[in-house]
Parts: sequence; C-alpha cells; structure tokens
Amino acid sequence: MTDADGGVDATTPNVARMYDYWLGGKDNFEPDRVAAERVVEISEGRVIEGVRLNRLFLGTAVSAAAAAGVRQFLDLGSGLPTQDNVHDVALRARPDARVVYVDNDPMVCVHGRALLGGVGQVGFVEGDLRRPEEILGDPAVRSLLDLTEPVAVLCVSVLHFVGDAEATAAVTRVRDAMAPGSRLILSHLASDAFPGEMAKTEQIYSGANARLGARPRAQILRFFDGFELLPPGLVGPTEWLTKGGEPGGRRFAGLVGVGAKH
Repeated sequence: MTDADGGVDATTPNVARMYDYWLGGKDNFEPDRVAAERVVEISEGRVIEGVRLNRLFLGTAVSAAAAAGVRQFLDLGSGLPTQDNVHDVALRARPDARVVYVDNDPMVCVHGRALLGGVGQVGFVEGDLRRPEEILGDPAVRSLLDLTEPVAVLCVSVLHFVGDAEATAAVTRVRDAMAPGSRLILSHLASDAFPGEMAKTEQIYSGANARLGARPRAQILRFFDGFELLPPGLVGPTEWLTKGGEPGGRRFAGLVGVGAKH
C-alpha cells in the first residue's frame, strides 16, 4: 500500500508484511508487527506454524506440478519474496520453467523485481486479481507464458482478501483461459475450524490494507468447479503434506488443495 505521495505507507498494517513477519522476514514495520502479534495471541501461536506449513504446501505442490510436466507457473497475489519462492522450486525441478508473479502492492513488486535480477525466465507484474483480464493480457504475462500449454495457477492465501463475487469471477476467468493439463494450487482460510478466533482476527484485518474474509469449506470447494480435485482433496496442510494420513498435532484454520483441468 502506498501513501498519497506514492511512497510506502508504513503506518497501516499491510497483509503482505504481516505474512513476512510470521515467516521471520525483515520487510515489515511496527504497525505490521503489532497487528501480526495480536493474531499470534488470538490463535495461540497457530498462525506462525500455519503460514510455514502453507509455504511447505506451496513448494510441494509446485514440485508435483513440475514432475507432472507443467513448466509454466502464474502466482496470483504472490506477496513479498521469501525463501523457496515459486521460481526457486520450479527451476530446480525444471530448468526450462517459466514463472510470472502478480501482486497489487507496489512495494511487493519493487522487492520482487530486485530479487529476480537478471532471471530471464521469471517476471513480476503489478496487477489486481479482481481484474483478471488485465493480468492475462499483460505483455509480461503474454511474453513468458503460453496459455495454450499447461500452466499451474497459484492462489495461495489470497482469495480470502477478495470479495465473494470478485473471487469467483476471477477464478472462473482464469480457469477458462487454462489449457488441459493445467493445475490450480489453492490455499484459503476456513471459517469453520475456529469461528470465534476467526471473527476476532477479521476485526484486526479491518484496520489493515486489505480486509480478511474467511469462507466455509463448502464455499472454498466451489473454487475447484471445472477441475478434478486431486488426492487427498481439500484438507488441512498437515493432512495434505502427509497425503491424507493422520493430521496429528494441532489443527489449523487453513485448507489447501490442488485441482487438475482435463
């Protein structure tokens, strides 16, 4: 989020910088840390372990997509760069992989482009998920990705910051542009698991640069309309990472899943 002069707004909690703080990053300010710590307190620490499991899910799902023959990746709402980003994982698995990151936060885009340096197979686009047509038509997207071939589209911890109608329309439009063999890699906060805690967390985000709107599992599942939901389905991150085995340990508010388009 920027201020009126186009600089970085360091006074309002920023969802990307809060996420960065939970991952142990340094690209955050005092308001971000205060808000993030309030969520840690509400969740009894689950949020920190949850976001790290979410990153592990992302990397594992990207590796699996590459192993299945996908060599193009479109990361929508990518957030601030951290360790084992999509391009790091994809290029390890497939040296011919191509990756485009998209985020609507100018600061995220500046950091992303600085990190990428001269990696020619990777691009960073400033774009808004609520306007998917602009993203799909962006010159950087069109130059790096061939949507007539399979692509893995990532919506990892982003759709719960988008309203119902806009989120559904965005996923539907992107799905329609995806070739057979493509994958949707998705994680989303669910309102079913800890409704009291989630309501308090949503109040904290009401003062941030983007409002949080967790959804019930049945509504999240509808984002996979038109896809085959791959095993183990739409489940918690621990269960997904153990391929449907016993979840064990603490439960988390997030759900994750991967869909294949046929």
